[in-house]
Amino acid sequence: MVEVHPGLKRGPITIRPYFDPRVDNMGLQNYGMSLHDGVYQEEQLACIEKNGVTRYLTGLNEFAPEIKLIPDNEVREAKIKEIRKVVAQLERELAANIINPEDEDFWNKVKLLKPDNIDFWGQITIRCSNNAIYLDPSKDPYDLIRLYAIDAGGFSLVARSLEDARARAVSPKFYLDKYEDTAVTKTESKKLRNKALAELQKLFDKSVNKLVYVAKVIDINSVQYKANTPHDIIYDNMDKYINGESFETSSKKAADTFLAVAKEEMETLRLRAMVKDATYLKIIHPKSDGYIYHMKTNSMMGKNASEVVEYLRNPLNDQILGDVMAETEKYFKS
Repeated sequence: MVEVHPGLKRGPITIRPYFDPRVDNMGLQNYGMSLHDGVYQEEQLACIEKNGVTRYLTGLNEFAPEIKLIPDNEVREAKIKEIRKVVAQLERELAANIINPEDEDFWNKVKLLKPDNIDFWGQITIRCSNNAIYLDPSKDPYDLIRLYAIDAGGFSLVARSLEDARARAVSPKFYLDKYEDTAVTKTESKKLRNKALAELQKLFDKSVNKLVYVAKVIDINSVQYKANTPHDIIYDNMDKYINGESFETSSKKAADTFLAVAKEEMETLRLRAMVKDATYLKIIHPKSDGYIYHMKTNSMMGKNASEVVEYLRNPLNDQILGDVMAETEKYFKS
């Protein structure tokens, strides 16, 4: 069921609580809540002060650095035109001030929404709770202001979108839900996850040996997989990984990684898995100079796992490859 707020034609624009069910938030995540019941958070529009000049993050200031630094001239001019059109509309509705957006003296004729009008911008706030907050920019001019401010990063409480909320290192308490955008984000993530799960099933049914090496390459605890590890355990672990229930909590990132690794050739997968096992067994080991060495011959192999794989792939290093392979195979088959 999709709840549509009256007056919005393209679907509701709402501010919704954001929570990650896998991250503990005093148990509130179990109930789909960001705050305790009955609690709300209120925030004033953010501003930046530099050299005694205060600049609010309104999204409606054509002189702001984020607008001036748009590299494409056409895109920048289109954005300025949009800002002036919105500001002219707000001036008309809030201050009965009629201005032509094309006027050369446009900003000199603005009364209320001047970028330096601290008295006005300092009163713009947003209040959020566990209940969805509906914004109706077509009817409420202050909702239109809040919408542009959120998009400009003017409220730290509210992410610009569900995708933005998921990408942040520190999760916000709320996100802006423009119904269509959020639906696309969720659908894309589900499609990618389903594609990865289908590839997992395909490997399990037709190429289980490759699945073993895929798991060894992906899993941070790769040494747990040996020749005698039940295939159902490997399948279950990879299923949890793709669904974001393992060491990678982002199902989108996990699905991307699984699909990328599953596309690799068997030879590459075996070499990558061998390098991980050899590192665990200290057959190869990094030294203080930042390079990885073959401990028996003291041969320098590279700075990272990728360089070591290329080193072992080189026919000139077949002797070392044979030694590493013999030791790791002995462990793998134990």
